[in-house]
Amino acid sequence: MASEDTIIASPIQAGVIGWPVNHSLSPRLHGFWLKEYGISGSYEALEVHPDNCAEFLATLSQRGFSGVNVTVPHKQAAAAAVDVLDDNARRLGAVNTIVAQSDGTLFGSNTDGFGFLENLRAEAPGWTPGGGSAVVLGAGGAARAVVAAVLDAGAPEVLLVNRTREKADTLANEIGGAINVIGWDKRSAVLDGAALLVNTTTLGMVGKPPLDIDLSPLPLNAVVNDIVYAPLMTPLLQAAKRHGNPTVDGIGMLLHQARPGFRAWFGVEPTVTDALRAYVLAAVRQ
Repeated sequence: MASEDTIIASPIQAGVIGWPVNHSLSPRLHGFWLKEYGISGSYEALEVHPDNCAEFLATLSQRGFSGVNVTVPHKQAAAAAVDVLDDNARRLGAVNTIVAQSDGTLFGSNTDGFGFLENLRAEAPGWTPGGGSAVVLGAGGAARAVVAAVLDAGAPEVLLVNRTREKADTLANEIGGAINVIGWDKRSAVLDGAALLVNTTTLGMVGKPPLDIDLSPLPLNAVVNDIVYAPLMTPLLQAAKRHGNPTVDGIGMLLHQARPGFRAWFGVEPTVTDALRAYVLAAVRQ
């Protein structure tokens, strides 16, 4: 029996908020790490209606949470709700990781770009940011994180290609730097001389229209990455393999972006392993 002087630490609680959120793989991912490292803690999927997002986050510490991940549609609302933003989250206008600090204030960050780069470095070690231009398809939230990360890593130029020109122009103006917006009809021609091609659109995803693109102008040493992981080997990645290009699938971005949050909440620097990858992928419908 514990003495009166014994302090029994409460299990650490973290989770992911979204609407809906049942599809999230984050509980499975963090649950794997909690078990692997023998940590007394929990990580839950928390369904939060958009109308209740600010109130939920304001009471995060009172609810016993050390922090949460944030998924759609709350990333922009979370950026407005936290007390402190890191530079990257402020630049992107979106938060995917929140840490409740000891004084109750909330610190928000965006680790999507970190996860993207770490995945590239792990799966395509031959890629160097300064090796040539990066072609990014899409102009949504994921594209913002990818474009900023690639530029910050040292890419000389990002060629941003989107079906809606206005949305791409807005992204380029808000992120800044060497971003050139290219019309969707030039999506194949712009591949000539590129060192990296990243698809951030839903085209090619299960249940979505295909991505119609001709890879013949793409140099054979250019890395092709699709951030989609359902299916894991998208038609784009299959075409890239046939063309002779090195490919990187999207599951690694999800795994690596989770590392900073887990470290902040549970005090352990987790690693991305083949066993983790297989465990998370087992829940993905192929």
